[in-house]
This record gives sequence, structure tokens and C-alpha cells, in this order.
Amino acid sequence: MLKVKLEVCADLSHSSLLFFGVGPGVASPDEGVVEDLPLIDEKAVEQLTEGLISHYLPDLQRSKSALQELTQNQVVLLETLEQEISKFKECNSILDIDALFSEAKHYHNKLVNIRNEMMMLHEKTSKLKKRALKLQQKRQKEELEREQQREKELEREKQLTAKPARRT
Repeated sequence: MLKVKLEVCADLSHSSLLFFGVGPGVASPDEGVVEDLPLIDEKAVEQLTEGLISHYLPDLQRSKSALQELTQNQVVLLETLEQEISKFKECNSILDIDALFSEAKHYHNKLVNIRNEMMMLHEKTSKLKKRALKLQQKRQKEELEREQQREKELEREKQLTAKPARRT
């Protein structure tokens, strides 16, 4: 509770009486300062203080509780906002992860295509090697047959050539 303590001078001077309009004459500009105040009843001051406090205290208490509620609401709002910010950050990281997965899928598909091409090329080279071997064997066989044919022809020519008859 607010207590107001006023010290009042016990004896009232002539100038202070003039200030409060009690005596004749006009008051000077220096008159009326705190030390010149008349004696005020402490009970009256206390009652006025209590009245003033009782008049404004409920409004001040309501304002205080409203401010406390507002502060609590702001704290809740800040926490909610921080949660939302973290969700947005999480969404951004999820988008980054999605981008990484799609990039990984793209490169995986490239690797699968390269592997398939390599397998196809391996099969083709294997077939070509087999064909080349067969052709080489066929040529060797043909050359052997030609050589044998030539030898037969040479042998036949030798047999056909005139031989001098032997005289016996």
C-alpha cells in the first residue's frame, strides 16, 4: 500500500495563511512551498490513499492479469512459430533428399543402361569371335582342299606325262 508522508510545519506563518486565502493581502511568488503547507490529518491522507488505491487497484490488477495472459500467449505463439520454422526447414531438407534420390535414380538408370550395352556388346563380340573362328577354319579347310586338289592334279599330270618306254 502506498503511504504518503508529509511533514508539515506546526506553526503557520502569515504568508501561508495568505496563500490559503485566510488572511488579508496578496501572497508572494515564493510562498506556498511544501514547508508552508498547513497541517494535514494523517487519517485523511491514509483514507485518500486507500480510496485512490481501491479505485485504481482493480483496473491495475486486471491490466496486470491481461498483460500476463498476453505474455503467455506470446510465448505460446513464439513456440508455435519456432515449430513451424523447424517444419519448413525439415521440408526443405526433405526436398533436398528427394532431389538426391531422383538424381541417384537417374544415375542408377544410366548405370543399368551402360551395363545392358556392355552385355550386348559382349554377346556381339562373342558371336563375332565364333564367326571369325568358323570362317578361319573354313578358309583353312578350303586351302587344304585346294592344296590337296593341286597335289592330285600334279600327281595326275605326272602320271599323264609321257614316259619313255623302257627297252627290254
